[in-house]
Amino acid sequence: MKLSDTAPGRLFYVAGLDLPNELSRRLEALGMIEGSTVKVLRRKRRGAMIITVRGTRFALGRSIAEHISVREAV
Repeated sequence: MKLSDTAPGRLFYVAGLDLPNELSRRLEALGMIEGSTVKVLRRKRRGAMIITVRGTRFALGRSIAEHISVREAV
């Protein structure tokens, strides 16, 4: 499942990043690595979303979120 397809208020684990190296390294520096927990806080109308990763809140555009694979946390 892609991060862009998820619902707000739920927890997910990052399964993989399919992004250019520079962007992938930037997200990894923010704590978004394979296996880390992501909580979707809010989705905006145009596809942007606000998420929390390791205690840090930030926004991702839809084009980036479409390239992040996640699986639902149990």
